[in-house]
This record gives sequence, C-alpha cells and structure tokens, in this order.
Amino acid sequence: MAERNRRTVRDLRRGNRARVLQRLYFDGPLSRQELGPATGLSSGSISNVVAELAAESLLEEAGVVDSDGGRPRTLLRVAPGGGLLIGIDIGETRIRVELFDLSLTELARTERLLAQHGYDVARIVGHVRSGVADVLRDAGADPHRLLGIGIGVPGIIERDAPDGVIGDVGSVVHGQTIDWSAVPFERLLRGAVRVPPEVPFFIDNGAKTLGQAEMWFGGGRGAGASAIALIGSGVGACVNHGDLLDEDRSSQALEWGHSTVQLRGRRCRCGSIGCLEAYAGAEAMRERWHEAGGPLPADADDETALAALLAAAYPDTGDEPDPVAVALLDETAECLGAALGDLINLFLPERILLGGWAGLLIGPHLLPDIRRYAQEYALKHAAARTTIEMGRLGPDAVTVGAATLPLADFLARGGSRPSPAPRADASAAAPRTPADAVRRRERSRTASEAG
Repeated sequence: MAERNRRTVRDLRRGNRARVLQRLYFDGPLSRQELGPATGLSSGSISNVVAELAAESLLEEAGVVDSDGGRPRTLLRVAPGGGLLIGIDIGETRIRVELFDLSLTELARTERLLAQHGYDVARIVGHVRSGVADVLRDAGADPHRLLGIGIGVPGIIERDAPDGVIGDVGSVVHGQTIDWSAVPFERLLRGAVRVPPEVPFFIDNGAKTLGQAEMWFGGGRGAGASAIALIGSGVGACVNHGDLLDEDRSSQALEWGHSTVQLRGRRCRCGSIGCLEAYAGAEAMRERWHEAGGPLPADADDETALAALLAAAYPDTGDEPDPVAVALLDETAECLGAALGDLINLFLPERILLGGWAGLLIGPHLLPDIRRYAQEYALKHAAARTTIEMGRLGPDAVTVGAATLPLADFLARGGSRPSPAPRADASAAAPRTPADAVRRRERSRTASEAG
C-alpha cells in the first residue's frame, strides 16, 4: 500500500507539471497568477512546479507586465532550448527531415528526392538515417538532447505485432499504394539511425500529422471538430474532435482517398476502381492530362505535370484556357466536393482544411467550385455548419506535425526525458492527457514488477 501511495504522489506531481507545461505551451506566456485559474492548481502547487521546471531549464522568463496597483508580474514560457525534436515527412515524391527546438523553430533541414527509386524500404531507411545525421551535424546539435523523432508515412500504422510482442517489432506500416505490406518500419529504423538508444520514435500516418499541425498552429486551432485533407500524389484525411487540452480529444487518420466517387470508374493504384485518389491525386491528374493529349512529356513528374495542367487551364499570358484542362479540373473539383460532402455528413466538422503540396497548388483555383460541389452533395444543415478553407502551414505541415508527436509525449510526461532504456511501445500514439500518461506508466510498472 505504501508503494502504491508513493506512486500516486509521484504521478500526481508529474501530472501537475504536465498541466503547467501544456498550458504555457499553447497559451503562454503567462504569469504565475494566471497559471492558477488556467490549470486549476493552487498557488503553492504552481510555485513548486514552476521552480522545478525552471531548475531543469524547461521554463524561462518572457518579460513582465504591470498589474493593477501591485508589483509587476513576471511572464513565463516554455524555453525553446529545453530540447530538440526531429520531424520527418516521408512523402510520395521526397523525404523531408527537419530539426526543431521546443518552439518548433527550424534549426536545420534536408531533403531526398524519391522520383527515381520509389519506395524501396532499404533505400527509405537509408535516406532517414543520412537525413537525421545531416540535420544534427548542420545544426551542431547534441543527439542526447533529442526528445524524439516523429515520422509521417503514407498508409495504415499498426502498433501491435501479429504475435502480440510489440517490443520486438514496434510500428508496422501497411502501405498498399506504395507496395509496403507489414513493413516493420520502427525496428528497421532503430537498427539503422544513429541516435542514443533512449530516443523514442513516433510513427503515424502523414495525413494525421498534417492534421495535428493544423490543429496546433494553423487553420484548425479553436475548432471543436475539424477535418484536414491531404492532397499530394495520393489523397488522405484526418478527423479531429475536441480542443487541444480536452481529455476526450481524439484524432483519426482516414483512408479517404480510397472512398468511391465513381462506380465502375478509373482503376486506382490501390487496385480498386473509382477511388477519389484515382481522380484527385496528383499522380492521377498527371495520368489523366497525359491521356487527354495534354502537352506533357510522358516522363514528367507529378509536380511538373500539375503545374503544366494549371497553367493550361488558367493561363497568365492572355491565351485562351485549354478546354480539356478546364474540364479535367472541374471533374477533379466535383470529385473532391462529393468526397468532402461524405466527410461532412459522417463527422459534422466545423471546419475543413485543404493541405498537402498538390492541395496548396490547386486550392486557390478550385476552392470555390469545391465548396459549391460539397454543398450539393452534403446534407444542407450539416453543410451550413461547415467552412472549407485552405490549410495555413504550407508544404512543411507534415514535417511540423511529425515533430509534434514527440513534443506531445514530452508535454504529457511533464517534461520528463526519455527513459534510459528504449520503451517497448516507443512509437505508440502520444498520450493526449496527463491521465493517459499516468495509465500508460502504471501498466508499464506493473508489467515490470510482475517480471
């Protein structure tokens, strides 16, 4: 019983640290006096927690503000230099690796193009290994200050090995469109990437990392429910419910690109027919433009082809728009609008954001039509409650979102560093609340004591 009480006190203290860190991170800088009402903690608890976090260089002063007749109040914020994070976007045309401080200010970046060699697993692992080494070297960073490495990938992420022993395998990626079947990606990375063994890996779907970035820092902030669409060479989406610090907050990646928009339609690269991705993905738009006789070399990549298609439909040279290009893009807008109508009817989001590199290219031209089609295909009351806008974070959103995976875990653990031994579930979804973190640690300790 005494041991249980000691654990409870320790976990309560860690939970208090998490509440202070999270509130300062999302709403700071704040004074000690403001932290009390914001966190529900007493002034004594606030003083103790702030003193601990400041001693660990996780908090720093951010100026002073005058109070009503009293002494000026010191503002506090999470110290950007309190740790390092790496975010990796394994996209369908390139791999982007970025190193950040705790404020998610970029310190270094590197990219690897994938056009020639595709999704060979060994090559991808090699790119990640060299990319991580490059950004650490370029920034002169100490790898022991890393709080984690977050990675966004296409496909479905499974965190339980088939035999139930997750410690041996970690996150497994099922990426049908990139010919990855049960790839033990985390285990491969752990064996290849040269970082201290305690640095955790967090692997998740790229649309979900994009969604988390937009919810934290972009167009989704403040929305109780939102859907974020990632349109690149392929298509995906993420649905979020609850605000940033809501204990019931949830986030779900959807294989939205493989919802059906056309019966007996085009063959999708997943093998099915009539998928949204077969019409609205950049790879599909390139193929459709080429098939329609568009003036495009057969070996043009997706980015070049999409730029040429848009230039033909919306010329800035005074020429007449190409009617074939206009019709193709109108069909794309209708497919996207119809699929967004499904998201509206199913999830009732307050806000829908379009992102991804291809979404950012086509959105400024097609957004009015996409909105119109979505209203035609969705229930009127549901559609009237939903706004459809462009994402605000640009092409780096997936990388920033990937970095938020270890950051969310760090904040939820109250700023505690990764344990000396690698966690068996290092890549599992970051606890969303201090209570989630407490339950996870309790299970881990129970298993350890039983052994």
